[in-house]
Amino acid sequence: MKALVLALLFLFIAVIEAKQYSRCEFARLLKRSLMDGYHGYSLGNWICMAYHESGFKTHAVNINDNGSRDYGIFQINSRYWCNNNQGRTKNGCRKPCSDFLNDDITDDIACAKKIVHDKQKMNAWRGWQKHCQGRDLSKWTQGCNL
Repeated sequence: MKALVLALLFLFIAVIEAKQYSRCEFARLLKRSLMDGYHGYSLGNWICMAYHESGFKTHAVNINDNGSRDYGIFQINSRYWCNNNQGRTKNGCRKPCSDFLNDDITDDIACAKKIVHDKQKMNAWRGWQKHCQGRDLSKWTQGCNL
């Protein structure tokens, strides 16, 4: 019970600090974070994926059919990549899931870099598979003065 209360408190605090990025603001941040070309994926891939996963919202949380949850701007999964104290996790990024719900996405980016090194690569994100994979992604950086 104590863990649930603490988790809810962290989620509440995280939502207070939440942010929704604009496309170009997010693109510039990712560019500064050396995500353009990271592990072979252009900036457009990362921007397209984040848009279709979270709408660029740092406070996004979604529940999956298997009971796991996805957190933050990159929708980092609780079964594999973070710990939400609600079941088994591999916690590959060694972080509580609540850390991915604030407007500082430095740790989100670090975790996304770990995820893309996994065997699924960008296929770990269904939004990327469905909306970005194999498409012309130039529109995602267009007009952003990168």
